[in-house]
Amino acid sequence: MSNKDLILYAQNPANDLHVSGSRVYFATAGAAVMIADAETKTYRDAMAQDLYDMARIADTCEHIHMFQRTCVLNDIKDNYAMDLNTAYNCVMGTTKHVGSSWTEAHHLEKTLKLLHLMAGGEEAWRMRPFVSQSNCFVVPPMKFAEESLECLRIAVEGGMPVLLLSAGQAGATAPPCLAGTVSQAWAECLGGLVYVNAIKPGAPAILGAWPFVSDLRTGAMSGGSPEQGILSAACAQIGQHFGLPMGTGAGMSDAKLPDFQGGAEHASNVAVSALSGANIIYESAGMYSSLLGACPESLLLDNDVLGACMRMVKGVTVNEETLGFDEIKDVCLNNKSHYLGSDQTISVMQTEYIYPEFYNRLSPSQWSDAGKPEALDVAIKKKNHILSTHFPKHVSNEVDDKIRDEFPIFLSK
Repeated sequence: MSNKDLILYAQNPANDLHVSGSRVYFATAGAAVMIADAETKTYRDAMAQDLYDMARIADTCEHIHMFQRTCVLNDIKDNYAMDLNTAYNCVMGTTKHVGSSWTEAHHLEKTLKLLHLMAGGEEAWRMRPFVSQSNCFVVPPMKFAEESLECLRIAVEGGMPVLLLSAGQAGATAPPCLAGTVSQAWAECLGGLVYVNAIKPGAPAILGAWPFVSDLRTGAMSGGSPEQGILSAACAQIGQHFGLPMGTGAGMSDAKLPDFQGGAEHASNVAVSALSGANIIYESAGMYSSLLGACPESLLLDNDVLGACMRMVKGVTVNEETLGFDEIKDVCLNNKSHYLGSDQTISVMQTEYIYPEFYNRLSPSQWSDAGKPEALDVAIKKKNHILSTHFPKHVSNEVDDKIRDEFPIFLSK
C-alpha cells in the first residue's frame, strides 16, 4: 500500500528527485528565527527577503538538491500571510523542489490555489506537485497533534507530498539512550504513515525520522553533536531495512558562524548520514546555533561539503577498465614513470574526482601571493554576486501578476 518509490517534482524537470532505494539527496531546512550575518558577525531577525535570497543562492548550488524553508518571516505578523509568503518566496527563488510548512489547514487550502495558478491549473499541479509539506504531526512522546493532522489531510487530498516529521529530543521528549530514541521516532513515523494511507493509499510520503540531541548537562539542544549524526545514520539504516523513502536532519551546527567548528560538525554529521543511506538529508546546509540561525554564505560553503559527501557515497567503481591493467602495463614497461598524460587520466578527471569551489589547494607561496584568501571571504563575494545577478524567471510576469492580484504578496517585484 505505501509508496516506496516516489518522485519529488521540480519546476524544472532536470531537478526532479527520484526518492527510493539507496539514492541520497541533500536539502535545506530549519525555520531559523535569525540570520547569522557573516559580514558583520552578528545575528538579526530573519525577514521575508532573506528567505527569497537563500532560495536564489540554493538554486545555484549543484549539491543542494531541494530547498526547504530555512528561516521564518519575522516581518510578516499575520500567520496566514506568513504561511502563504513562505511558500511563495521559496518557489519564486528556485526551480528545485520546495518544502514548506503551514500553521493552519485553511492556510494550506489557500496556498494550494496559489500553486494551481503557478502550475497552470489544478490538474497540472496534481501531475507534477513541486511543493511538499513538512508536517510535525506528532508531539513526542507518541501523541498525535490534532491540528497538524488536519493540515496533513488537506495536503494528502490536495496531491501534495508530505514529510512525516518526528522530532523528539533524546533525553527530553525521547528516551536518553540512542536506540530508544530511534525506536520511538520510527514508531511515530509509522503511525503517521498509517494515517496518510488511510486517507489515500499510496500517497507520496517521506518518513521523517528526525530525532534531535540534548546536551544533558544543560537540557539545551545540540544540533552539531556527534550523537546527532549517529541518530540520523541509525534512522537511515532502519529506513533502508523497511525499504521506505525516508528523510532525516543532519548538518546543522552549534557554532554561531562559519568557522572550524561549524565546518567540522556539518561535514561529519552529513557524511555519516549519507553513507548510511538516508534518502534526503535535511538541514544539511546553512544552519547554525542549533537551528536558531541561518547563514546565506554557508549555503555556498556547505555546497562543497555536500559535494564531497556525494563523492563518498558514490564510492569506488571496480571493473576491468577502472582497475587499469593496460595503463599500468603501458607506464611500467614503456618508461613513462607516471600517468599524468594518459588518456584514462584525462577521461576520468570530471567523473572520478571532485573539485570544490571554496577549498584552498594552493601551495603556501601561491596562497600568499593571492592575498591569503579565506574561504568565508570568497563566499561572501560569491553570495553578493549571486544576489545581484541571479533572478529566476520560471514564473512568468503574467502569472505572477494574477497571484499578486488574488493573494497578499509581500515580496517586491
